[in-house]
Amino acid sequence: MASLFFLFLLLLPFAILLLVLAAIVRPRPVRIPLKGRHVLVTGGSSGIGLALALRAAAEGARVTILARDPSRLQDARDAILLATGVDVTILAADVRDPEAVCRALEAADPVDVLVCSHGVFLPQELERQSLEEVRFMVEVNLMGTFHLIKASLPTMKQRAKESGLPASIAIVSSQAGQVGIYGYTAYSASKFGLRGLAEALQHEVIADNIHITLVFPPDTDTPGLAEGVDNCLYSDRCHTFPFPFLNAC
Repeated sequence: MASLFFLFLLLLPFAILLLVLAAIVRPRPVRIPLKGRHVLVTGGSSGIGLALALRAAAEGARVTILARDPSRLQDARDAILLATGVDVTILAADVRDPEAVCRALEAADPVDVLVCSHGVFLPQELERQSLEEVRFMVEVNLMGTFHLIKASLPTMKQRAKESGLPASIAIVSSQAGQVGIYGYTAYSASKFGLRGLAEALQHEVIADNIHITLVFPPDTDTPGLAEGVDNCLYSDRCHTFPFPFLNAC
């Protein structure tokens, strides 16, 4: 008993030291002010992107939404105006095209908060999926995010320096970017890549007062998910998928 008590006393200072170090080193969340600041949301014409744009507008931000389809962008603009009374800016661009992304961002005000919420979802076993579909998901989900961040960083750094306020880049991944899921091989690969991008980028930009947020939402009732399921319904591509939302396949 005495030896156990002596061991406890010996280890206690180390345990206390570890707790203190954990409290010091552990990253703390940084609240990014939105009121009066420019928030650019990609994939902002529908789904999670539209919901985030609505929230930002409601909190007093100046909001720009970027997506491919001009008509859907206008519908989203009208919906945000109706819900919040805020008129947002819309930009049409394909995130796969770096030159189109640069042109769109040059036409916009400098960005304080960038939300990369664009994405495409085509469920299929890799053996049966075409390389064109694989490439499409990687180019939109992963490369599109690279294009947007690379085009935004110079002005974001300058804005953060001039204002003294923290800037933010939020990258919307997926739970399929944490755990590989049957039938999501290409999609998971495109979303896993976002984690490496976010973690490495945070080291590069933290000194510029830019903070990276990586989001892992579950399957969410959005037009993008519905489109992927609809494609499945009219083919035999997902008859073996063991997921409730695909039971109709």
